[in-house]
Amino acid sequence: MNRLANPFAPRRSLPEKAREIKAWVRELFELDETIVVSITQLACRDEDCPDIETVIGIMRPGEKIHMIRIHKTIAEMDRSDLVQT
Repeated sequence: MNRLANPFAPRRSLPEKAREIKAWVRELFELDETIVVSITQLACRDEDCPDIETVIGIMRPGEKIHMIRIHKTIAEMDRSDLVQT
């Protein structure tokens, strides 16, 4: 991890890319529109992970949140990253 990375620095908003990732998640996991899918880009503080990671949360009513962590930024992600999870 880059110790100089500022986790409080403003993040560029990528709403179109986030919508695209949500569509991939819905398709690959066969989710309907009633299931909430959250896309978040976070600074990772663990030694063994990159400075920024994308966390995808799949929230089904009455169930524990299913989390997927991709060690790329939202902008760097493509569909194949989800296929590999």
